[in-house]
Amino acid sequence: MKKTIIYIGVALALIALVVFQLRSNKETTVSRVYHYDKEQAINVQTITLKFESVNNDISYTGTFESNKETKVSAEIQGKINSVLVDLGSVVKKGQSLIQLDNSLLKLQLQTAEIQIEGLENDVKRYTVLAKADAIQGVQLEKTILGLKSAKVQKATLIEQINKTNIVAPFSGIVTAKLTEEGAFAAPGIPLLQITDISQLKFTINVPEQELSQFETNQQYAITADAYPQTVLSGKVTMTGSKANMGNSFPVQFLVNNTTDLKIKSGMFGEVQMKNDGVGQHIIIPASSIIGTNIQPQVYIVKNGNAKLQDITISSRFQNKVLVSNGLTEGDVIITNGFINLFDEANVTFK
Repeated sequence: MKKTIIYIGVALALIALVVFQLRSNKETTVSRVYHYDKEQAINVQTITLKFESVNNDISYTGTFESNKETKVSAEIQGKINSVLVDLGSVVKKGQSLIQLDNSLLKLQLQTAEIQIEGLENDVKRYTVLAKADAIQGVQLEKTILGLKSAKVQKATLIEQINKTNIVAPFSGIVTAKLTEEGAFAAPGIPLLQITDISQLKFTINVPEQELSQFETNQQYAITADAYPQTVLSGKVTMTGSKANMGNSFPVQFLVNNTTDLKIKSGMFGEVQMKNDGVGQHIIIPASSIIGTNIQPQVYIVKNGNAKLQDITISSRFQNKVLVSNGLTEGDVIITNGFINLFDEANVTFK
């Protein structure tokens, strides 16, 4: 009995020791964790806004795309005997690209030609016999129909043989090679990709208030970022009827490439809109903007507090943006020190 009491006492003592140690560890951990004081002022960097004179020339960035691009596939099944082009090959419309095995079709064509020859001879004989009433006229009619059917079969085989020679649907460049000799071709399975960049599509996104600057079939100057000295002429072919997520509308131009085709699909470029006027605008560093492209915001300082302010961006150039709404001359905006910064936070600045 005494031993039992001793064991229970020892167990309780161990439990109490563990509980004490756990509480001690928790207090130590809590004391070491950093607790951010939201009342503490955050040191930030600011600028005071003023109107700046800027040239009103506006540029819109866009992307060049190929005017025509397609994946070439076979119209009939067959083994690929030869691939006559390679990746990067320049091809002309109607040029042979791939040759399928057509040996069996040619044998069937020979059979059809022999059958036609025999039926033609039969028609000649039956015509003479029918005139002499030596045979019934129905026999001659059936032979004539058989001859017509054989000729249709021959024409079908010729068409199938022609389709074993896969040709380029338009002039362009082979931008993908998806098969090799010995592979099996079938309708719907891509074999090559042909891209035509002699003409390019150039697409930009324009805010709704600036959409009226672009008229269908009018010419505009376009440059590629990779070749800024090369000025291309682009004709507006399409103005979007539905805005995207950023409330902008796509405008598409048709551009003739250079003779050496140095403008490639996927390159970036811009269209310049010239304006001789000079205006006064609010311009801020792009790094001071937070939020999203749909709802850009900045922190302005009022009475020692940081306040989130919605803004409207008119255009971007280099590392700055032109603000058309939300800010005015004399506003103080935060340009650096955004760590731990939140709406209504206390701030200090020089």
